[in-house]
Amino acid sequence: MSLNVTDEGKKEENSENDVIKQLTERVDQLYLFRDNYFEKYASEVACNKNKNVEEELKKTLNTFEQHKGKTIPGKALNVKQNHDSRAEEALSKAIKLDPKLVDAWNELGECYWKKDDIIGAKNCFVGALGHQKNKVSLRNLSMVLRQLPTKSLSEKITNIEESLLKAKEAVQLDPNDGISWTILGNAHLSSFFTISYSPKTLKLSLSAYSQAEKDPVARTKPDLYYNKAMALKYEEEYQLALDSFSRAITLDPTWDTAKHKEKELVDYLASVQELIGSKGKLKGKKLQNLIQAIDDKHLGPYQSGSFLSTSNQTVKIECVTFTQLVPGFNPEKVILGKVVCSVVSEDEVPFTFCLVDKMETCLAVTVYNLGKGKGVLIGDSVAIPEPFLTRVSVRHKEKEYHFDSVRVERPSYIVVNGKNVGKDKEATVQHTYFKKE
Repeated sequence: MSLNVTDEGKKEENSENDVIKQLTERVDQLYLFRDNYFEKYASEVACNKNKNVEEELKKTLNTFEQHKGKTIPGKALNVKQNHDSRAEEALSKAIKLDPKLVDAWNELGECYWKKDDIIGAKNCFVGALGHQKNKVSLRNLSMVLRQLPTKSLSEKITNIEESLLKAKEAVQLDPNDGISWTILGNAHLSSFFTISYSPKTLKLSLSAYSQAEKDPVARTKPDLYYNKAMALKYEEEYQLALDSFSRAITLDPTWDTAKHKEKELVDYLASVQELIGSKGKLKGKKLQNLIQAIDDKHLGPYQSGSFLSTSNQTVKIECVTFTQLVPGFNPEKVILGKVVCSVVSEDEVPFTFCLVDKMETCLAVTVYNLGKGKGVLIGDSVAIPEPFLTRVSVRHKEKEYHFDSVRVERPSYIVVNGKNVGKDKEATVQHTYFKKE
């Protein structure tokens, strides 16, 4: 008789496990529907995504109602783009019943994040890590740390540095998880904006995004391509940047920020091309007077034909025309020209201006780490030692952009009107953020 009771108990247990498995799979399918929506449906119906996700959520909730006594998980309610108070209530209740539910802590953190309660989100992710070290809590904490309100510059930098550490820890726990790699790339990109406009930081960011793209799940996320595009833009890889913006928009046709940034970059390229072609729209005598005023004395420390390197070595240097430059680094060369215009752009980084030499050749100069309002003026003489030249060639949506550009990492590397630019012209720490992670 006892054997029959035991068998009956096992059947009930197995049946219970089957139901739990079925409900869990239904919630997983709900998230797959949301995350892969644009792979299944044409961009023409993109505006219906939120509505269709809501419909799928209702189906999921109906499935739970068919199994009376089963609590509707907050994770299902948390699928929506906006904050849902029911999800927050269900997740809070679950944690009170069992404080060791790491997944519930993470979902509740997402809930708070959606309603811009950054402190509440941070506390949830820290709470989850108190029970178990896991990649989701670590990478979410990395995001939150970058958005925390701060009272000082040093506090901001500390948060960015800690954000990087948490993102690295998440990657170490699972090197194959592309979402964690994306968050690490974002942390490096935030460091680029916040701590210094360093090319090394950009390369670290792009390397992380490349790792993320190896993961089929991460490849469906538009934010990966948006943030990669931002990094490529500041790397001045404009063709690749526009391709990445396009990919982000394809994955989420409703994302207006990505569309705006794509247009902003296209407008910038068009403007630079036009201003170089027209030599800053200066004509006739005004342009000739500028060109005739180009004088070797404005080479400043490079007028003698040599300079002292950072390692105290005497290096020979020759003044060359713009057409004598080769793509990439031009060692032992210096160029000199007159500023004919600056390029107006929504993005203040980099500061861009057009320079014309004595042969009337015009090119763009992009300067990073320059303080706001401390750029050069029309008519200034600018000398750039060992310039890094890029031949920009971009084709996007049946339009083409071609021009030469010289990149300058710091204003202190150039000479204006015969004098070295002082450190006081360099930017203090600036900050921008991109919220769709």
